[in-house]
Order: sequence, then C-alpha cells, then structure tokens
Amino acid sequence: MTYCVSMLLDAGMVFLSDSRTNAGVDHINTFRKMSIFQRPGERVMVLMSSGNLAITQQLVSMLREAMAAQDGRENLWSVPNMFEAARHVGDTLREVHRRDAEALQSFGIDFTAALILGGQIGKEAPRLFHIYAAGNFIEATPDTPYFQIGESKYGKPIIDRVVKSQTSLDEAAKLALISMDSTIRSNLSVGVPLDLAILKTDELQISSHVSIDAKNEYFAMIRNRWSEALGHAFDELPNPDWLGSEAAPKGDA
Repeated sequence: MTYCVSMLLDAGMVFLSDSRTNAGVDHINTFRKMSIFQRPGERVMVLMSSGNLAITQQLVSMLREAMAAQDGRENLWSVPNMFEAARHVGDTLREVHRRDAEALQSFGIDFTAALILGGQIGKEAPRLFHIYAAGNFIEATPDTPYFQIGESKYGKPIIDRVVKSQTSLDEAAKLALISMDSTIRSNLSVGVPLDLAILKTDELQISSHVSIDAKNEYFAMIRNRWSEALGHAFDELPNPDWLGSEAAPKGDA
C-alpha cells in the first residue's frame, strides 16, 4: 500500500508520495511512486501511482518507451494538452490490462492501479487528474482541488478542513506533510522516504523536488509540533457535562 496526495492551487501544484510497498509484515520494500516528465519551458508532468507495483511499473516503462521511440506514436511529449495526456495514460493502462489482467486473474490477483497525473503544457493552465484502473479519469476543480490515492483515509480530514484554491504552495506543502504524517502514524504500510515536488504556475518546470527521509529535520519538527498542537487543542476543549449536570436516573420504586 502507499499514500499519494496532490493539490491544484492558484499558485501551482504540490505532489507528495511515500515509497513503501509490502506483501505482508515481513516483506516490505522501498520503491518510488513518483515519476516526473519535463521539457523545461514547454511542458512538465508528474505521475504518482498506487496499487499493484508490477502494473504501475510496466505502465511507466511503456510511457517512457513511447516517448523515446520517435516513431510517430502518441506520447507524453506529443499530446497537445493535459486532458490528452490523461487520456493517453489511461489508454496505456488499458493496454497493460489487455496484456496482463487475464493472467493475473488466473492466479487470483486483482488488477489494481490508481494514478494521479498533474502538470502544465504550454499556455494552458495547470490541471490535475485522478486516473482509475479502468483508464477513465476525473479532473480536479476549485471545489475539490486535491486528489489522494492509496491509504487516503487517515490524511483526508486535515486537507478537507484547510485546503482551498488560494492556499500558498508553502502552506500546501506543509499541509501535505501533516496529512502524510497522520497516515504514517496510523498505517505501517506507508513510510519514508517521501518525494515532494512543487510546480509553480507558468514556470513549466519543477520548482522544487525534495527527498525526505526519517532524518529530515523539517519533517521531524512537523511531526512533533503537530502532535503537541493536537494534544494542547484536546486539553483545551471542555469535557462533556452529561454526567455532572444531569441527575442520575432513578431506579424503579
């Protein structure tokens, strides 16, 4: 399992992914879930994946092969906009499904994959998509400016309460790390190192790409201070007075 989150903001985009995969508690490995494709000044795209690692690695390899082939096939360098990029990734995922789904099913393995694709091509505004295992996809909107894949439930509440289109990139990066910390604390199948990428609107290249491990001072500070802040907020909330102010119910006479 994994956890990836991305936010589409007025100022740009933030992407964060973990790198843990597991096939049981005694078989845990590290694999990067984030792939970056960019031609600075022309286009930049970030793809994050969760699900069956063999499926998602094959997908990324096929995307890169098409980009390198220069044989007239559609690829991420040739698509005219981000919608067509999402469609191309979905079509490639369907091709993986046609090749492998039946064989996987014969071994009792589900075809599982979920993707987040975001970026900017030319003068078009940045766009963000959630691509499903069937190859279909949805696009982020100002009402829902973020997507999560993988083990998303633990990190969702803080994002729901805070993020909006006007959120700054620094605030969004902090928010993503808090969301990731909540997930790591609650699920052993998510863990460091993390990949954090930031894309500023109209720069058409990655502005910052940071690998965050367990020794990263900022992430350690975030984890400690967020836990302390939650503890203080809990202590400051009044206790319920259900037992103190209401008379205990009388027994039968």
